Amino acid sequence: MKRFTLGMIFMLLAAPSPSASAGKPAAGAAPAFRLPAVHGTVALDSLRGRVVLVDFWASWCAPCERSFPWMNALHDSLAGRGLEIVAINLDKERSAADAFLAKHAPHFVVAFDPAGEIAEDYRVMAMPTSYVIGRDGKILLTHPGFDPKKTDEIEALIRRECSP
Repeated sequence: MKRFTLGMIFMLLAAPSPSASAGKPAAGAAPAFRLPAVHGTVALDSLRGRVVLVDFWASWCAPCERSFPWMNALHDSLAGRGLEIVAINLDKERSAADAFLAKHAPHFVVAFDPAGEIAEDYRVMAMPTSYVIGRDGKILLTHPGFDPKKTDEIEALIRRECSP
């Protein structure tokens, strides 16, 4: 069984990821997942045909706190045009995630991966890390971290992909 420990996350936060930056697409199909969510379960294959923003986050991550309002606004403006957002929490303790969610009130799907198995499949290197997945299930963009000054490029790609 794969294990993605908190120690690995901290170690990976310090490691640069030259191949995982905004604007540089990652090759290949997005790894499948089926995870428990706040309401039921969510599976990536059930979202085929939609543009999906998968965002890995944790309650202790300060940039994650800044990314949630942006994702809410993105969801509110593009959900009707084919965007789905799935924020995957990596906290080992669900209570930490629940406290964060009570404070940030997401408008999108939140799933839980406390063992970090899906994060490992996606090779998450920083908190948060986002992946834009096209309607065909392929990763179009990988973006480690969150900087509000760099959201325009991500939004532009998502808006293009959500166009009819």
